[in-house]
Amino acid sequence: MTTKKKPVPELKNEDEEFAFWSANGPGSDSTAYVDWSKAKAARLPNLKPTLRTISVRLPVAMIEGLKILANQRDVPYQSLLKIFLAERLEAERGLRKAG
Repeated sequence: MTTKKKPVPELKNEDEEFAFWSANGPGSDSTAYVDWSKAKAARLPNLKPTLRTISVRLPVAMIEGLKILANQRDVPYQSLLKIFLAERLEAERGLRKAG
């Protein structure tokens, strides 16, 4: 049996939307507004990930080696470091699924 869902109010900006779904979304009972049995996975290829600045102490020689590799590939060394980390994370995830 399908029950009629409440309409989502018209929200004027992102702050209002955040406040509404914080009160009525995950962690609370959003089923009054959303029929989750009809939900589909969505890909958002143009969504920029949230970034967080961190501080990591690395040996000088490691940083210099990274800069040399980055220069050879014509990319900033911090970008190359992110690529290396992403590749390793993906490899580790694959190992866990296989094991």
